[in-house]
This record gives sequence, C-alpha cells and structure tokens, in this order.
Amino acid sequence: MNFKNIFPNRLRMLRLNYGITQIGLAQEIGSTKQNINNWEKCVSTPAPDKLVALANYFDVSLDYLVGRSDNPERI
Repeated sequence: MNFKNIFPNRLRMLRLNYGITQIGLAQEIGSTKQNINNWEKCVSTPAPDKLVALANYFDVSLDYLVGRSDNPERI
C-alpha cells in the first residue's frame, strides 16, 4: 500500500477514535474543515507542516500516519 491508500484511512480512523469532528481537528491543527475532508477523501494531501501537526495531535509517528510503519508509537 502507499500513502494515497493508507493516510486517508488512518487519519479518519484516528479522528473518529479521538471523537473529534473535522471542524474540531481543523481548529486544533490550524487548518480548515474542507482540508480535513479533502485529506480523508484523498482529494489532496497535507503540507509537511500539517502532517507534523496531525502526528503531534494524535501522538503518533509520522511513519505510522503515512503508512511507512504499522507501529503508531513515536520514538
């Protein structure tokens, strides 16, 4: 699998597991609901600073978020 397949699914799963809406997540990371929606639907991909913000918010590694690892723990 690649980024296009894994990232949207992991983002949505993490967001739902945290019980946060797209609007709430957008506010937390300094983005927009439309961006979150587009990322989850694989319409667009986040800029590197937003990927870092997402990983920090969900306390997961970037490798996990983008599908390079199945281990969510940050080292």
